[in-house]
Amino acid sequence: MLLIQNGLLFTMEDERPRRGDLLIQEGKIAKIAESIPPTEGMQIFNAASMQVFPGFIDAHSHIGICEERTSGQGDESNEGTNPQTPCMRAIDAINPMDAAFHNALAAGITGAMVGPGSANAIGGQFAFIKLHGRRIDDMIVLAPAAIKIAFGENPMTNYGTNGNMPSTRMGIASLIREELFLARQYFEGGDGKAFATECYRDLFEGRIPLKAHVHRADDIFTAIRIAKEFGLGLTLDHCTEGHLIAEEIAESGFPAIVGPSLASRTKKEVSLSDFKTPGILRKKGVPVALTTDHPVSRIQYLPLCAALAAKEGMGEWDALRAITIDAARICRVDHRIGSLTVGKDADLCIYSGSPLEIASSVCATIINGVIVWARQA
Repeated sequence: MLLIQNGLLFTMEDERPRRGDLLIQEGKIAKIAESIPPTEGMQIFNAASMQVFPGFIDAHSHIGICEERTSGQGDESNEGTNPQTPCMRAIDAINPMDAAFHNALAAGITGAMVGPGSANAIGGQFAFIKLHGRRIDDMIVLAPAAIKIAFGENPMTNYGTNGNMPSTRMGIASLIREELFLARQYFEGGDGKAFATECYRDLFEGRIPLKAHVHRADDIFTAIRIAKEFGLGLTLDHCTEGHLIAEEIAESGFPAIVGPSLASRTKKEVSLSDFKTPGILRKKGVPVALTTDHPVSRIQYLPLCAALAAKEGMGEWDALRAITIDAARICRVDHRIGSLTVGKDADLCIYSGSPLEIASSVCATIINGVIVWARQA
C-alpha cells in the first residue's frame, strides 16, 4: 500500500482542489479523505506543499514507433508501400526501450495513444498504453483503440509524387470509402476479404473510432462527412484550422485532439497553427484533448502545451482537463484513468507547484500504484 499524505488533490472531477490524503492499494485508488491513518508496513509519500494530479495523457503520439536517437531503422511509423494498411498494429512496432519513455515519466505523463503515422490513407491501428514497462503487452490499456486515417499533404506526397494513388484529396477519400464499403459489406454478410476486413469489426460495432489526421478545414469536413456516411465514431486529430469552423465541428459532435502547436509550420496546411485553437473549440462546446504528436514536438512538453493553450484563451481548468479527464474520455479509457477517483488505476503525477508554471517540477510519477519516477533530493 502507498499513502500520499497532505497533498493538494486535483481530482479533475471537481474544479476545486482539496487538501487531503490518497490511499493506493493493489494498483488502484482505494480511498480519498481529509486524513487517512497510516498502518504498519504502509509506504508513505509526504506531499505537503505539492499538487497531485491524475497522470497526464498525450492523446496522439508516435512514441516508441518513431524512436529518438535513431535514423532509418527505428522509424517504424509508416508502412509506406501501400496506401491502405488497416491491419497494421501499433503494438507490433512500439519499442518501450525508446529514451522518450523516460522523458515522459519525468514530466508526469503516464499514458498515451500511440499509432502509425500519416503517410497512408488508412494507416493502421492505434493502441492506448501506459508509459512504463519493458514488454508492450503488459503496458496496453486498450488495443486496438482506433483506426488511423489521414487526409491532405502527407498521403498525397508519399504516393502522388511516385505516380501512384492517391495524388489528390479526392483520391484519399475514395480509397477510404472503398475500404469502409467493403468492410460494411463483409459485416452485413456479403462478400469481403476476411482477414483484411475483420480488423474493422471494433470500428463498425462502435467500440473504437476512426482517428483522422486532418489539418485544413476542408479535410476536417471530409473526415466528418465520411464518418457520418458510415455511422462511425471519429476523432479530429491535429485540427489545425478548427478555430475557423468551430461551430460546425461542435454541430458534428466529434471531439478534437489539437496539436502539435509547439512545432514549426513546415507545411502549407499547418500555416495557421496556433495555441488559440483549443480554447476557441472548447468554448463552442467541442471536447478537446492536446497532443505533442511526439516526436514532432517532444512528449515531455505536453504540460507546456497545456500552459500555452491556457494562456491563449483556453483557461487553466480546461487546459488541465485536456491532458487528463477529457483526453481519457476522448481516448475511451476514462473508466480506468484520467481522474483521481476511487476504483480507478493509481496513475498519478505529483508536482512541486502548478504544472502550467514553467518553474514547477515533477516530484514523482506513479503508475499502477508504483512510483516509477522520482526526483532525486
